[in-house]
Order: sequence, then C-alpha cells, then structure tokens
Amino acid sequence: MTDLSTVRSARGSVDRSPGVTIWLTGLSGAGKSTVSTLLAETLGSAGRPVEVLDGDIVRTHLSAGLGFSRADRDTNVRRVGWVCALLNRHGVDAIAALVSPYREAREQVRAEIPRFVEVHMDCSLEVLVQRDVKGLYRKALAGEIANFTGVSDPYEPPLSADVTCHSDAESPQQSAARIVDTLRARGFLS
Repeated sequence: MTDLSTVRSARGSVDRSPGVTIWLTGLSGAGKSTVSTLLAETLGSAGRPVEVLDGDIVRTHLSAGLGFSRADRDTNVRRVGWVCALLNRHGVDAIAALVSPYREAREQVRAEIPRFVEVHMDCSLEVLVQRDVKGLYRKALAGEIANFTGVSDPYEPPLSADVTCHSDAESPQQSAARIVDTLRARGFLS
C-alpha cells in the first residue's frame, strides 16, 4: 500500500492547516450518507472546505469496474483513503461514507491518515430490513443478491470506533452533533 502521508502536490505545499478524515462505516441503510451530508453542512458553515466521498458515487466514478469480492472491497477502501489523505494535505476535510466491511482495510487507512476519526453507524439488522429504502435487504434475504454485507457477506464492526452512532435509537442530527463534539474534543475543529 502506498504511504498516504507522502502524497505530494505538483504545486508544492499549501499554506493551510491540514484537514481531517471522518470515516463513516456501517451496513447499507445505517445512515452514513444522511449523517455525512449533515456533517458537510456543519463544517462548511464553519468555513472549512469539505468533500464527501459517498460509497455509491465512489463506486460509479473512482472504483468503477470493481466487484464485491474481499480484494475489490479492500481496493475500494484504499482508493478512498488515498483521496482522503490527498484532500487532508490540502486543508480539505474529507468525509468518507462507505460500508467498508473489513476491519483490516479500515485500520490500514487509519494508520496512514494522521487526523482520522472513525464513526461506526450501528443499526440492528431488524431495523435495516424494516427501512430497506432501496429494497436491497429483501432481495439479499431472498438470495437474489450475492455477497451482500450483513446478510450473505460479513461485516466486521470496529473494535474501538472513535464515535458509535446508534442510528436506530438517535436522529441523524444527534449523530452528527456527537461527531462534531468529538472533532472539537480532539482539536480538529474550533
């Protein structure tokens, strides 16, 4: 894996404080995209440049052609981590909102990004199946979707997330506020 801390710009160094990466992980439908949008609005309102790397959009553009094998999922996580590190070096906060099911790949990215906050968007499978906005759980449970994380493929929750948001028990606004509180407590946001 490329050492993300050595990413360089052809234009030289930027005179700006480094950004922070906020990595939201969790099962499909757990609220990652909703909370990342709220976080981006909050950080942007505070005058911070911010970019959201949403899993669905990343797979369309940055990781087109990757499947859902463990190797492809890990490649996707590493690519997003590289982009987050690049953005951070240029003073941009990066919010990654992707399932990122395997702990080892997330830990590799965490080790390479100095200002990293891992957020576990935790939600029970029962509630996710009830929500099922996209109809994916229904199809996965019927065997129509192979390698579906949380049903026919594993999800390894973080062992020590910086923030755990229980999206089946708190609102997206409450989750976003708790993440912002963590950013402030760590000195990443004044």
